[in-house]
Formats: sequence, C-alpha cells, structure tokens
Amino acid sequence: MKYDALVIGAGPAGTTAALMLARAGWSVAIVEKTAFPRRKVCGEFISATSMPLLHELGVSDAFFERAGPEVRRVGLFADKAVLDSAMPQAAGSFAGWGRALGREHLDTLLLEAAVNAGARLWQPWSAHELHAGNQIYRCKITGEGSERELVAPVVIGAYGSWRSGALPLQSVEPHKPSDLLAFKAHFTECELPAGLMPLLVFPGGYGGMVHSDGGRVSLSCCIRRDQLQACRRLYPRQRAGESVLEHIKASCLGVRRALLHARLRGAWLSAGPIRPGIRIRSTQDIFLVGNLAGEAHPIVAEGISMAMQSAWLLSRRLIADQDGVTARRRISEVHREYASDWKACFGMRLRMAAVFAHLAMRPGATTLLLPLLDRFPKILSVGAQLSGKTKQVVRAPAPVSSRARQRIM
Repeated sequence: MKYDALVIGAGPAGTTAALMLARAGWSVAIVEKTAFPRRKVCGEFISATSMPLLHELGVSDAFFERAGPEVRRVGLFADKAVLDSAMPQAAGSFAGWGRALGREHLDTLLLEAAVNAGARLWQPWSAHELHAGNQIYRCKITGEGSERELVAPVVIGAYGSWRSGALPLQSVEPHKPSDLLAFKAHFTECELPAGLMPLLVFPGGYGGMVHSDGGRVSLSCCIRRDQLQACRRLYPRQRAGESVLEHIKASCLGVRRALLHARLRGAWLSAGPIRPGIRIRSTQDIFLVGNLAGEAHPIVAEGISMAMQSAWLLSRRLIADQDGVTARRRISEVHREYASDWKACFGMRLRMAAVFAHLAMRPGATTLLLPLLDRFPKILSVGAQLSGKTKQVVRAPAPVSSRARQRIM
C-alpha cells in the first residue's frame, strides 16, 4: 500500500504530524502498536505555549473541556521545604497558563482528529523491517494475524525513545546504576492546591504533581536504578511504584501532606530507562519527532509540548514544499532545515533541563540551594521561564500548499 507519508507512533508528536499533513492533502498512514485508549507514563502537563497549536489543530475546545485547572503556580517540595511562586505567563494572543490532561484522553483526541482529516490508521499493528531504496521506504507491519507492506517516500519516526526493537535508533543497552526509571500514578482526594504544580526533589530522583482531568492528581517521577534497588530493599513488601512513593513521602513533607487522605486511582505505571539528549541530525534518513528527536529531562515538564511543537516544525517544512519531497536532494534539504529549527527552539531547553535534573538528584546541592530558594522563591518562576514555559514556537498558522497534494505514487 502506497502513501505520501508513513508515521510510526500515534503519540502527540505522531498524530500532530499526521493531522497537519492529512489536512494539506497528503495521503498518510499511521502505525500504532497499542490499542487506545491507554494510560502512559507521562507528567500530562501541556504548557501555555502549546495552546496556539491545539487551536490550529482544531482540538482546543475539546482539550479545555476535559483538562484540569490552569496551572498558575510553580512549587517545590523538598525535605521540609514547601515553596511556591507565580508561573510565568506566556505572551501572545493565547496568553495564559498550561493545563494537564491524561494521555488516555489526549492521545485519543489527537488520533481521532488525524483520522477524521483522512489519515489511514493501522492499530494495533507493529512496524518492523524498515528498508530504504530508490527514494522510497518499505515498511513491514504485522497485526491481526497478518503482515502488510507499506510504501512511502517520507517516514516520520514518532515511536519514542524508551523501547527496544529493529527500527532506527532502537537498541538494547546494558543496565547502569545511573539509569533513570520513570513511574506514574493517579490519585483522588488529594490536598494539593488547585493550580499548583510542584517539583518534587528527593535523593536519587525528581518528580512532579499536577491536577489533571476528572478530579485526579498525577504524580510522576524519575529515579536512579540504584536508588530504586535501595527502595525495594527498604520496603520489601511493596511493589516497585509503591516503594518509590514511600521514599518520596519520606523525603518530601509537601507530598506527605498532599497525599495524607488520597486514594490511588488505577495501577502504578513504569517505563524506561529514559534517554535524555539530542538525537536529531541533519543527515538522517527518516524524520524524527517527539522524544525520538530529542528528550529533555522530565523535570521541566515540557515533554508533550516539545513533542507536538517538533511535529509542527517538521510538518510546516514538508507542507511548504509545493513540488513535494520525492527527490533525495529535497529531502536532505528539509532534514537540514528541520534540524536547524529544532535545535534553535529546543536546544537550550534540553541543556537547562539537564542542569536542573543533576542539581535535584544531588542531596548536597539541594541542601545548599534550599535556604536561597526559601528566601527568594521567585527563583522558581525564573526556572520555569528558562525551561521553556514562555518560549513561543508556534507563532503563525502552518503553510498550506496552494493545491491539494497529489499522490506521489
């Protein structure tokens, strides 16, 4: 089966790209191996800088109807410190604050919009054996007890950075004590103030809490593998996620207070190890979006926004080309342009996230910084600004070709 573009992965990055390309007249296939809706390890927060993009995609009304309250305060729960400061406000016509929405709702919303725009969905199907040749890609997919081959000149990798497999940039790496493993759970009946999103700092890791949809509070965190092993030894009767929570509560007064009467809603989720860093290159074959292109430490809560915005950056480059991107020379040009755009928009964000994460995971640094933060809590607002909470990426509607794109094949 022949398409103009093949998108592998139906998270926020993949569905954003598929939706934009389908609306521009491209024939698009989306391959997603997991059935929706499904919960996913993720902080769930979407910055105000992504609100223009949600509006452009036509899903803002549905998002606002379901998402949690506006996040107007940023906080810090570390040891006995319970601090908060104003969340910096994004400028522009969509000025405001970010909100959180569970991935089981957000991903389904975006995927349905892409399908309604004309994208062909293969779900639950798994992609493997991607081969390039003669300016075309051939991808074998399996599902429903059968195998198919999809053909396209453009392939967009949106399958995340955490899984192993045979696709580009998927690999199995040996375990290291410093590996960061991710956990997430939802709670109800929490005493976390509405509109507050605190950073959680504890030995060997960091995390965050935020009011999400349906009265739920999402708690997500990353913890070093060696610290997780210590937690398992300290709480041998607890499961992994529960032992991590006990460690966090023992280290953060603010978390103990917020969850004093809370109830766990659903099971703990885990994933990882995460792979922070920049993987996008100007000479790659397939296009990368989302965490596959580059992943910031989740301490800055910018993962979803970066995923969707990276897809917007790529799609507008592809759509702007009136004659298509069938020629290898033109594909190389788009790779260079997109990689340059990506690094200009997100490079500093990744570097600041790495600095914040390494400071948070070092008890000595936390001990030194807490008195300063206690005296000047507005430093938290500055940190939020440095993490990208006010950096506008989507400034204008994406370019659309003057004529509907004809099928390439």
